[in-house]
Amino acid sequence: MLAYLEQLKTLNDDEEHIRAITEIENALTEKKYGLVWEEHSEEVNEMLAHNIPVFIEDGTRKIVANEEESYNFLLEGDNLHSLKLLEKTHKGKIDVIYIDPPYNMGKKDFFYNDSFVEKEDTFLHSKWLSFMEKRLRIAKRLLTNEGIIFISIDKNEGFQLKLLLDEIFGEESFVADLHVETSIIGGPRRIPAMKGSVVKTTEFVLGYTNGNDTMIMKKPKFDYIPGFDTHYSLYYDETKATLIPLKELLEKTEQVVQVFDALGLKVSLSNLGKVLYSSENARNWLYDAKVSENIFRKADEVTDIPKDFIDCLGEVSFFYYEEKPYILEENGSAKRLFVYKDKLGKADDYFSSYGERSVRGNLWKGFSSDGGNLAQEGGVSFKNGKKPLRLIKQLIDSVTSNDNSNITVLDFFAGSGTTGHAVAQLNAEDGGKRRYILCTNNENNICEEVTYQRLKNIQTDLPHNLKYFKTDFIKKFNQDESISSLMMEHIKELIELENHIEIDGKKVIMLEHEEQLPKVLESIQEGGKLFIPSGFFLSQTDQAILDKKDITVIEIPEYYFRNELREVGEL
Repeated sequence: MLAYLEQLKTLNDDEEHIRAITEIENALTEKKYGLVWEEHSEEVNEMLAHNIPVFIEDGTRKIVANEEESYNFLLEGDNLHSLKLLEKTHKGKIDVIYIDPPYNMGKKDFFYNDSFVEKEDTFLHSKWLSFMEKRLRIAKRLLTNEGIIFISIDKNEGFQLKLLLDEIFGEESFVADLHVETSIIGGPRRIPAMKGSVVKTTEFVLGYTNGNDTMIMKKPKFDYIPGFDTHYSLYYDETKATLIPLKELLEKTEQVVQVFDALGLKVSLSNLGKVLYSSENARNWLYDAKVSENIFRKADEVTDIPKDFIDCLGEVSFFYYEEKPYILEENGSAKRLFVYKDKLGKADDYFSSYGERSVRGNLWKGFSSDGGNLAQEGGVSFKNGKKPLRLIKQLIDSVTSNDNSNITVLDFFAGSGTTGHAVAQLNAEDGGKRRYILCTNNENNICEEVTYQRLKNIQTDLPHNLKYFKTDFIKKFNQDESISSLMMEHIKELIELENHIEIDGKKVIMLEHEEQLPKVLESIQEGGKLFIPSGFFLSQTDQAILDKKDITVIEIPEYYFRNELREVGEL
């Protein structure tokens, strides 16, 4: 049809026909599926037309726990400005993003252009989508090729957000729609439920990958299963060298029979779950490797095993083939056996019990249990949507393999600082080298009095390094001083942020002027780092001194402010 319209243009070249044909072309090529909304411009975005965002360190809030460790960062300011600067330092370098944006419930939770968006606002959804789109497009550029983004949301914007993420990341990159149980029906909430309303007890966590690997769960999480799975009904009796009913083992195990008797229960597999619930001794006996590794259940499917192998078994009905256990049925068919021990392990529930467990799917139950302790977590109060520490820990940990804990985690809706707390705790638990970057504005002093205070509070138990940066601005068209010289005053912060270090003037030094070099060569400590301006020439003598001290020389990137300098005509 489009090709035919092109032909019509050559046959009808008058203005009226061309206009009509063009309108038809536009109708044919316009978006046919996806999310459409009224675009809104933010004041914080318009500021960038005439101002260049920069970071300034608040040294009074710096925390140094170990000078040899990397630094984490808390960035105060509108997250759009922080994200624009992170594009200079962390493009393609963020491994995991977790955000908990405003849910836009019309209850003074979404602040847009210095005012709350009320439920009656006719642009309620479009303002939120405009706000999120700008930030999510940058977020995608910050992720590594195999990076993951998790977003907490609820029904108010969850379905719109899914379409927006499909557009930005691609439908094929959608990897998780987790349903997180955040509350239970009780108290006043029980009344509407009894009247017929479906009361909300879960929230969503949407997950998207930036790469091709959709198998994101490197360390799956497990849920505890109470009771006993009666499918595991066979036991390998080594004295008889054959499989017997598990019930026979129970009946001749005195310490277990005593529990059945004390509970007034008949010895059976169906009652075993009650026995395990009541008796730690019974649990210890069943879960012991000597017992649990000899308990089996039959698979439903028949396994095709070479006939010559089967013929060699003789009277044996229990055997191993390629290191897996099997049972030979009377009709000569072989069925795989599953080992009870493999079903056991430590669960990831609120009370981390050892016992039977199942791999967790997209239903993440039990996080309502964290609610009782939520107010105390981190020693700060936060009324609007404080997320359980355990949830954020498990999200980050689940997508991180054991051999790759050296990752960078970003949260640009930092709120109470749970993500930073989670990263620090994971590192303490497994010795990892994860780093975090948190961004939040300082509305109602949240950054200073909540986010920062929490990261400070946890230092006793989870000591780690932290730098506190604030966003500031340089006017693009400054008549009094060159833009390049003004921006050079803020290069230090970007170097520190990109490399997660501190330029301390001792082991890590930034060379600003050529005349500083002799003093730097003399004072820099062995094994340190020297950042030099782009294009700066080191003589053979200078290089020899640096090599002797094992100094790493790093060129200060030109890309930090290249575009801005080109825009104002200084490049």
